Order: sequence, then C-alpha cells, then structure tokens
Amino acid sequence: MRILHTADWHLGKTLEGRSRLPEQEQFLDELERIVNDEKIDVVLMAGDAFDTVNPPAKAEQLFYDSLSRLSDKGKRPVVVISGNHDNPDRLSAASPIAFDSNIHLIGYPSAEVLSIPVKDEQLNVAALAYPSEARLEQLLSEVHDEILLRDHYDEKIRDLFQKMTEGFSVDAVNVAMSHLYVAGGSSTDSERPIEVGGAYTVRATSLPESAQYVALGHLHRPQNVKKALTNARYSGSPLAYSFSESGYAKSVSIIDVYPKEKANVSEVFLSSGKPLVKWKAQEGLQQVYRWIDEGKDRNAWIDLEIQLTDQLSIEEIHRLRKAHEGFVHIRPIFEHEMEQFESTKKEQLPIDEVFKRFYAKQTGGAEANPELVQLFLSLIHEEERGGEA
Repeated sequence: MRILHTADWHLGKTLEGRSRLPEQEQFLDELERIVNDEKIDVVLMAGDAFDTVNPPAKAEQLFYDSLSRLSDKGKRPVVVISGNHDNPDRLSAASPIAFDSNIHLIGYPSAEVLSIPVKDEQLNVAALAYPSEARLEQLLSEVHDEILLRDHYDEKIRDLFQKMTEGFSVDAVNVAMSHLYVAGGSSTDSERPIEVGGAYTVRATSLPESAQYVALGHLHRPQNVKKALTNARYSGSPLAYSFSESGYAKSVSIIDVYPKEKANVSEVFLSSGKPLVKWKAQEGLQQVYRWIDEGKDRNAWIDLEIQLTDQLSIEEIHRLRKAHEGFVHIRPIFEHEMEQFESTKKEQLPIDEVFKRFYAKQTGGAEANPELVQLFLSLIHEEERGGEA
C-alpha cells in the first residue's frame, strides 16, 4: 500500500496582506499530479487545512475541489483531520456528502478508529484530530501548574492512542495520525503555538509503537521524530509561510507499507509556490538595483535589509516595490548604527545585552521582549554552528 502524507496547507493564509491562494492552487495541482504519478492508494492530510477558523470562500472552494480530485470519485480514500487553525465543526460539516466520495473529515478528537478497505487490503487509521482541552471536553488539571498540565496532557494523548490502537489488526496496515507538538521538534515563526508555556507537549515515546507509521501535522519543517518508538514524521507545510523558513526544501512524504512489515518512508520534493528569501544589501541601493537588473530571485518574496547613510524616501520605497513586486519587508540599517553596534560588541558585554541596546536604538527606545531576544540568540547559535560545519 502506498500512502501520501501531507499537512499544514493553511489555505487562505496571506503574507503581510499578500494573497498566497494562487501559490496554494499551484501546490494542490502539483499534489494531484504526484498522487497520480506515484500511484498513491491513500492520502492522509494531518491538519491545518485552513489558516483561520473562518476561511475565505475561495479557500474553502479550493479545499473541497482539491479533495474531490484527490479522491478520484471515491477510488482513492482521503483522510483529513482538523488542526489548531481549523474550525472542527466547519471542517466536518460536509462529512455526510464527503463520505460518499471516500473522503473522511474528522473535526473532533475521539477514540474511534477508521477502518478503510484499500483495494484488496485493509487500512486502520487511528486519526486523532487536534486534541486541545476544549476539544477533548476535559479539564486535564485543576491546578495551574505548567509541568503538571504537561504531564497530564501527555498521559491523556498516550491513553487515547492506546485505546485507538486496540482496534488495530495484524492482517491490516495500521497507521496513526494527529496534529500536535512532539517534544524536540524543530519549529518556525509561522506556526501558531498550540500550547501555553509548553503545556500541550507530547513525548515522542507516547506515540503508538504498534502503529507502522505516525503521520503528524503542525510543524512546518519536514522532519522525522527522534526518539519515537516507530516511524513518525512531520510532512511539513507545502509552502514557506515565514522568512524563518527561508531555504527549507518543501515536500510530501510517501509511505510504502504492508501488513506486519516496517514502513518505508521517502520524500517527493515540491516545486510550486514562491520561495521566501532574504537580501542583505551591504553596498546600499546600487546593489539592490543591480540584483534586480540581473533577475535575481525574480519569482520570490523578499525580505530586504539595506545599509544606508540616509533615510529612504517614500518615493524611493515605491520605486523599489515597482521594480520588484516581491519585496515584503524593506528595512534600512544605517551605517552609524552598525558602527555603534560593532563598538558595543567590543565592550565584551553579553551578546543579549548588545542586542537589547541595538534594538532600543533602532526603535527609538523600545524594549526587546524576551521572545525576541531568545530568537536572536538562537539565530546567533545557528550561525556559529554553521560556521563550524
């Protein structure tokens, strides 16, 4: 049996007000081609079909049209669970009609297992939709203690999977899927946190060992789950949704699996959508226009950081945006501020204090919040590790 695992479509999501629907449509066309070319038997979509609980009508139309094409008039089962961005009622509202096309829409978490015939085989899916306290309709802890809540949450998810996998059978293909945060996963800026202070976190060892594969959604970077007792993976988002994902290769996961055997997992890389890139123009405007003339990153969204001696005029900003429609951010860095930043570094102050001073200067006295400081430190550490490689 060949299963395709995808997640985190975030249909309707914008980039600083810019519509991504044309790119999302390109992805879904590409996904249909992959499903047909790779002779996929089943499609699993692990949550966050939409970006908001009230998505645009065009996003909903694209979603249902794509599911219809993927199912090929019911010949290919498609299983979709809600994520933390989705409205579970809205997602599952079309279930009675969708079911006739072999499309299974699961809005709320439950302990039921889907048993789906696939050609001459049977597929059991422990499909656990995003399991928040509210959607589970259960208070996990009466005490406001982060560690206690995290432990109770982890225990609840482990018990739910345990109950669901009791419906597995040795002569079938048995997989699990959910939309949650597994401890140790690599996150990006574009993921809305699904836990308060880390409370909604699941240990990798709590994923069901009896599942031959666990299809996960929420994290936008494709990655395997370390320390899991079985094959578990985040397929990642099909498009880059923040500049923290700049340079990430996007893909969908394909699972070849037979009853009683270990799953074989591979990737098919995606080509649709515009890349998100960062430009650092240390030579000023002349360098930016030279890159534009050269056609650099012609079909991309761009975060531009440009070193200047004087403030950019409104007319110059308009000229830049007219020369390249992909500019999302245009951030001037002034030479005297760079010099001050470098001299402050030489005072041998802690790097976080150096950043706080620079941020205050850059913003006219604003104080950098702890999350921003932590992000800066993580980027510094990543750069240091990259330099050592």
